[in-house]
This record gives sequence, structure tokens and C-alpha cells, in this order.
Amino acid sequence: MNGEGLKELLAKYRAGDCTEGEKILLENWISNVTYPEYQISEEDLQQDLSEIRSSLPLVKTIKLWPRIAAAASVIFLLGFGIYFYNYNTSGEIRESELRVSDIGPGGNKAYLTLGNGKRIALTDANNGALAKQSNMEIIKAADGRLIYKMNGEAQKSSGLTYNTIETPNGGKYEITLPDGTHVWLNSASILKYPASFALLKERRVELKGEAYFEVAHNKTVPFKVSSSGQTVEVLGTHFNVNSYSDEGTIKTTLLEGSVKVSLPGSKDFKLLKPGEQADNSGGSIEISKANTDQAMGWKNGDFVFKGEDVKTVMRQLARWYDVEIEYKGNVSDIGFVSTISRSRKLSEVIKVLQATEGVHFKIEGRRVLVMP
Repeated sequence: MNGEGLKELLAKYRAGDCTEGEKILLENWISNVTYPEYQISEEDLQQDLSEIRSSLPLVKTIKLWPRIAAAASVIFLLGFGIYFYNYNTSGEIRESELRVSDIGPGGNKAYLTLGNGKRIALTDANNGALAKQSNMEIIKAADGRLIYKMNGEAQKSSGLTYNTIETPNGGKYEITLPDGTHVWLNSASILKYPASFALLKERRVELKGEAYFEVAHNKTVPFKVSSSGQTVEVLGTHFNVNSYSDEGTIKTTLLEGSVKVSLPGSKDFKLLKPGEQADNSGGSIEISKANTDQAMGWKNGDFVFKGEDVKTVMRQLARWYDVEIEYKGNVSDIGFVSTISRSRKLSEVIKVLQATEGVHFKIEGRRVLVMP
């Protein structure tokens, strides 16, 4: 790839002639790449930035002016020496590996299973009251959230009843638990919780998959999240737990407050402070500084990749787009650095990833082939 070809791409951008794939690639590069310092006249810079800004539909609604300025400096002084765009001399993005048929992003999809075995498809359910359990009313709000509302005074039931909310591949959901705790469930996740927390000594829930919690404060009744291989204990805080079984490591990221993370059957624990992450690979728990933007990316509507290999990236895509992944040949283990909206179609996300040298993709129905 040469500088002339990339200048041609910018010219197409200015003229409004870029394909959607070309726009996504250029937007993604400007949003994610860091640059060294270069000198450029203020007059030339302002003129070029004005042209870029007027034609550039940003991927994210954030201020990108410093990055665009840096991008313009590199573009005009180095001839667009960007190493990872698969852009040929005719100025067209290679899309021969992708089919015209496409797959849309996931959305609000979940199933609620009550303690009596009744299963409710929340996506299809009408807004309003869905069920009653003791003195709790289960309501689907106008915005799609599931809410528990107490009617009357707290009463201790004769037996502890558990409800379960489950998101399939391609699904996500929000729920407000009976104690007021707000939970966001990512794709392919299951949350099991008491139908009522009234008069309990602890608020314990079980998680498989990934969820973000904003726990209602109650210093006398701790909130505990059990997942395969660990327990997180809090009083009232904001944190994310990624416990997918195929990831190998359980990641607990703290945004606000404090949490205790412990292994099953152990009295020892690790105390997390805001901005820290606990990595549990099975035998031990390691604490490190968290990349909170990445941990919260899925909740904020983005894929955020900070050097993950292709298999890690494809596992996320498989869960969100509900597709199967098949590898052919010796695929490079190069890391991906991108921030891509989860609202984009699968082919658009693939085009961004395919801009990295050494990997190609092909969509066949609900299967994605990954090739060198």
C-alpha cells in the first residue's frame, strides 16, 4: 500500500464518494490510533480539518478534534502511511471475502423463569404487570426493563424462591432486582436471584456470563455475586463481572465503592478499589489496574479491543451476533485495537477487523469463516 492510494481515499471522502466500508475504516483509524508530534502550518491544518469534519460521520458521539488534528498532520506530512488498511491501487476496499447477505446486531432479548417453572419471553411480553409473587409485583416497564415492585410490607415467605433471567446469544437486558439493585446482562448470560430479599441475612445472586451491577446500598445485608470459581461481596457499589466459561479468566472490574473477591471455600479475599480489576484464572486472584472503558464497553454499546487476539474478538462477536465461528488455516495472532459500535451490522464490523493485515473473513449464513 502506498501514500498515493490513501490520499485518493481522502479525496473520495471529501467528495462524499466513499463506500460504507471505506468510511468505517477511516473513522475507526482516526478514533483509535495515537500519533507522534509533527509540525504543520495552522492555515493548512484548519483548511484540511474543515474539509474532513464536514464529511465525516463519526462512529461515536465524542470529541475527536485532537485526534483528527493529529490524523491530518500525519496524513499530509507522511502521505497517509497507515500500515493496516487493505486498500488497493484502484481505491476500492477489498470485500470479496464478504457476502452481500448480512446479520444485524443483537438487542433486548431475554427469558424470565419464575420459581414455579413458568417461563416468560420478555421480548414478546406486553408492558405492564407480568406476574405476582408474594408481595412483589414483576413489571415490564415502557423502556423494556424488568422491575420488581413491592406491594405492602416485607414478609418472610415460607420458603426461598428463586427466579432466573437468561439472555440468549444476540441478547441483552436490564433488570431492577427486588432490593433495588440495577443489573445489566450481556449476551449469553444467566442471573439467578431470590424472588424477594425481605428479611434475608444476605442478598446472594448467581451469575453465568457477564453483568454490570449497581448495587442498592444496605450496610446490614451484604450483596454477594457467586459465579463459577469465585464470590464477590459488596455493600453498595458499581462493578462488572465477566465470567464466561470459555474465557478462562473471571474478570471483576470495580467502578465505584469497594468489593471483596474470594475463591470458593476460602476465607481469604482480595479487596478492590475503584479502577482496579481482579483476574481469577482458577487457582489465584491477581489485582491490576483496570481499563474501565474496555470493561464497560459492552454496556455503553461498543466493542472495545485493546490488543486482543482474533479468537478473543470472535468470541465476543459470536455471542452478540449469534453466529458460529470456524477457523481455516493458520490465522495470525496479531492483536486488534479498535472501538466499534455494537449497533453496526456484522459485515461492517468485519470490514474494520479485516483492515488488519494477516486475517480475512467470510460470512456464510450464520457462520463466519476466519482465514489467513
